[in-house]
Formats: sequence, C-alpha cells, structure tokens
Amino acid sequence: QVQLVESGGGLVQAGGSLRLSCVASGRTFGNYAMGWFRQAPGKEREFVGCISWSGGSSDYADPVKGRFTIARDNAKNTVYLQMNSLKPEDTAVYFCAAGLLCSTRHDMYYYWGQGTQVTVSS
Repeated sequence: QVQLVESGGGLVQAGGSLRLSCVASGRTFGNYAMGWFRQAPGKEREFVGCISWSGGSSDYADPVKGRFTIARDNAKNTVYLQMNSLKPEDTAVYFCAAGLLCSTRHDMYYYWGQGTQVTVSS
C-alpha cells in the first residue's frame, strides 16, 4: 500500500503561482511513477502531468505545458507540481497518484491521494 497526501492548494489570483506537494508513505516511493490529475465541478477527472520513477522523464497535458512543472525528491518521498501563470480554468481539485508507468490514463494508477483544492480568481 502507498498512502498519498497532497497539500499546497489554496486561492490565488490569475497569473499567480502555487506549488503543490504530495507526500507518500508505505511501499517504496521510488518504485512508482507519479501522476497529477485534476477535477473541476461537473467535469471528469483529467490528466495534468506525470513523472517517471527516476524523474528522468515527464509528460504534460497540452493546457498546462509551459506553465506547470513536475519534480520529485525520492529521498523525501515527495512529488511536486509547480503551477505558474495560473488561469481561472485551472480551478479544480488536484490529485496525485502512483502507478508503474507515467501515463495519461487514470486507470493506470493504483494509489490516489484525497486531493487539494486550487481556486484561481479572475
């Protein structure tokens, strides 16, 4: 089992930045690729980005490319989502997830956090 806890969400004005953190406990964090997803009210959960177990490769959804960056620190069992140039349409609950591969598909991830709310005001 892997337990994931997100933090760092909040209210920010458009154009601002936030950094989300996801701390893992349980099985070896470094064995897993980590993904970030988000879900806005009334919408399906969507892929934001992911990073490989080593941190050597990553992938991002088109709406966030160039604005969001994922990094991980395996020594701290933590993955980060740095969000810059935030837009109102980035408003959502953000989830981190652990899986064997960096994938855009949410069903490829085995473990999920409870989510953290990000609200971007215009």
